[in-house]
Amino acid sequence: MVLKTDRRRAARPRKHPSGPAERRKPVLNRLVEHRLIGRVSLDEYQEKIRDVYDGPQGAILATCSMLSLHTSLGARLFRERKFDLRGARRILDVGSGAGQIARHLIKYSDKEAELVCFDLSHEMLRRARNRLRSARPRFVVADLTRLPFADASFDRVTCGYVLEHLPDARLGLSELSRVMEPGARMLLLTTEDTFSGAWTSRMWCCRTYNRRELAQICGEVGLRWDRELWFTPMHKALRAGGICVELIKE
Repeated sequence: MVLKTDRRRAARPRKHPSGPAERRKPVLNRLVEHRLIGRVSLDEYQEKIRDVYDGPQGAILATCSMLSLHTSLGARLFRERKFDLRGARRILDVGSGAGQIARHLIKYSDKEAELVCFDLSHEMLRRARNRLRSARPRFVVADLTRLPFADASFDRVTCGYVLEHLPDARLGLSELSRVMEPGARMLLLTTEDTFSGAWTSRMWCCRTYNRRELAQICGEVGLRWDRELWFTPMHKALRAGGICVELIKE
């Protein structure tokens, strides 16, 4: 895996999370959902997100993940091999936050696997280092829309609740597809356009995604929507817990 340090940082146009699915959302969902991401440029929005995660909200992120059971339920995905890390050689953890998913990667991946964790926030990576207390991960400050990694660098990727901080999923998914080798697998978790998802959006200043439209976008960038995953049978029955899917690089 090679770091790329000479990628041009071109100005990015303002994009809006619009489309048929956006217009079909229930009125109450649209009223609750946070709208900043559709009103400012991507660079302005990212500055806001850095402030959110560098501050008190970021400081309690790990606690929120534990109380919402995302930490324990996420561990089940790896422990029961619903997302299988065995044999992985190079793993990328996208938007590592406080290291919630990275902790599972350290525990359930092969000991010789290389693990790279990146986040937009320096402060969140500092918190992750302190929580994980492991020499295995390499921590990198990076922007999901402009990754500093060479093509085909990774054979496993985890992207947990990061994509909703982009106005257009293509901005991040195309970059992730680029750095994945053919046949590589990604565990993607993101906030769905449900009423509970709208409240998540309100709290974390993010957007939500429609399941069908997101699957279509994944296909457009060469990521096959292989199978949907659920935390528990109850989550599947109630269609709860957001979008959780395994993708394969074509």
